[in-house]
Amino acid sequence: MNRLAVPVAVALAIGLSACGGSAPQPAQPVATAKPVEQAPPPQPALGLYVTNEQSGDLSVIDVNTAMVVGTIKLGKRPRGIAASPDGTRLYVALSGSPSAGPGVDEKTLPPPDRSADGIGVVDVKAGKLLTVMKSGTDPEQLAVSHDGTRVYVANEDAGQLTVIDTASGNVVDTFKVGDEPEGVSVHPNGNIVYVTSEEDGAVYVVDVVGKKVIKPIMVGPRPRSIAFLPDGSRAYVPSENGATLSLIDTKKMATIRTIKLADGMRPMGTVMAKDGKQLFVSTGRSKMVLTIDTTTNKVAGSVEAGQRPWGIGLSPDGKTLFTANGPSGDVSIIDIASNQVTKKIQVGRGPWGLAVVAAR
Repeated sequence: MNRLAVPVAVALAIGLSACGGSAPQPAQPVATAKPVEQAPPPQPALGLYVTNEQSGDLSVIDVNTAMVVGTIKLGKRPRGIAASPDGTRLYVALSGSPSAGPGVDEKTLPPPDRSADGIGVVDVKAGKLLTVMKSGTDPEQLAVSHDGTRVYVANEDAGQLTVIDTASGNVVDTFKVGDEPEGVSVHPNGNIVYVTSEEDGAVYVVDVVGKKVIKPIMVGPRPRSIAFLPDGSRAYVPSENGATLSLIDTKKMATIRTIKLADGMRPMGTVMAKDGKQLFVSTGRSKMVLTIDTTTNKVAGSVEAGQRPWGIGLSPDGKTLFTANGPSGDVSIIDIASNQVTKKIQVGRGPWGLAVVAAR
């Protein structure tokens, strides 16, 4: 053994240290932390899901705590929204058409982004967007069949009703209706769909089983939505530009009465009480929610809900109303018994539609 080996090695190491040097070290790989995907919050026992047209997302509100517990990114201009009968899916109308209020010259607007048109499908429990189904151009409002197998879509720019199979995501039928269709509601018998035409001042009656448009029913100017009595014998259609509600006899398929509201009222959204005794109507720029007694067909009450309430919904127990107030970016909670707004909840930009879903 060479006795000089160890002392020489030590001396070399000391010399390198004294000169400020160091022995070369192999490069170590830099560990990159992977982003942790945030788990969605648990589904609320009673959830209020609000489409925000301007911010392109969906606000999730826990009704029991009256707090926003989640936000789901959707796409361009989410507006109409409806839940599947089992409450597991939400269907949301997305549109690539530029936003324009009444009276705006469409020639001054940028071209539409048709790739953004479709129906977003949201998994309620997972709290995420699953897919976007093709639906025709500029979908605005929609309704779901009673068995959950079909989504009925009003395509505003195309003037048609599109029928989508929810299992395949494919369009299975289209029906030509009036210009600028908006409101869509399924009759309680499940075979008939009513579609409002803003331009025509009419409601188109579509037999989706027989695959034909039966007839248009003339109503007031700029009809926005439809609400049926539970037995399906009557339908109420608000006329935004007429300050009226048209009462339709669904068997005769004719307007049998025009219910006049206060001057300047702009009725828009409608929701019927489960027992059919009351109809609740949002009035947009008039700021109010009206209560209509369906026995007398007169206004039985009113409350100032917020800035331009449009979307309107009812809790499963029938005790609470909700409105989406676009310009103020909030949702109003209204106690029906006292006819008072109990709270306003800030959501995204331009809240438009809403759906109430109980966890199962």
